[in-house]
Amino acid sequence: MGGAIGRRPKRGTGVPPVVGDVGHAQDTPATTLQRRQGAYLPHWTLTAGGIYAVTFRLVDSLPAEVLERLTRERDELEREARNDPEGFVDDAQHRLAHLRSKRIEDFLDAGSGACWMKQARIAHMVAQSLQYFDHVRYHLHAWCVVPNHVHVLVEPVKGNHLSTILHGWKSFSAKQANRIIGRTGVFWQPEYYDHLIRDEGEYVRAVRYIEQNSVVAGLSPWPWVSQWCISGSSVS
Repeated sequence: MGGAIGRRPKRGTGVPPVVGDVGHAQDTPATTLQRRQGAYLPHWTLTAGGIYAVTFRLVDSLPAEVLERLTRERDELEREARNDPEGFVDDAQHRLAHLRSKRIEDFLDAGSGACWMKQARIAHMVAQSLQYFDHVRYHLHAWCVVPNHVHVLVEPVKGNHLSTILHGWKSFSAKQANRIIGRTGVFWQPEYYDHLIRDEGEYVRAVRYIEQNSVVAGLSPWPWVSQWCISGSSVS
């Protein structure tokens, strides 16, 4: 895969006008909310449209006790879904946001695990893989590659599904990274965390969080992060 790091999106400046309508699932053939099971958390995705804040991470980036807690909370959400399927979705969105909230982000930003993306060659390769199909299979609104995880704000193009996009990123980059490091085995944690952006305010907060994540993690200056939405510049 190739591609220029920090490419400016081929769209107008500022928040795209479609954001205000994104995430309000409607019972229509074009836009329906679809539930699928993840390894630790259930996911809700739109069958058409939508902008998602996504986090995926290295396999050793969270302690085992945190993963066990996520599994227990997932099981509780599953029980609630079975008991009250009609009223579950909206509340679950808030619960899922909490599961990937500050307590999890703190572990990631603390630099747990091997942190393979500290190596410039690997971080650069992962950043390139994110951008390879930009404007073809998806639109990247913001992204950040830090030592043990990746944040992306992504909008799938019609006919492309979020899970397939994530699989492509992770499969390609895992093979390349293992080759660079000289190791075998699992590179990325199978699960990822996604949040459907519901309005303009969420969009702006997501962009700022992603593009400032390297600073929060004490990595400034850090070249593997998009910058067009905040500073108006791109990363060379």
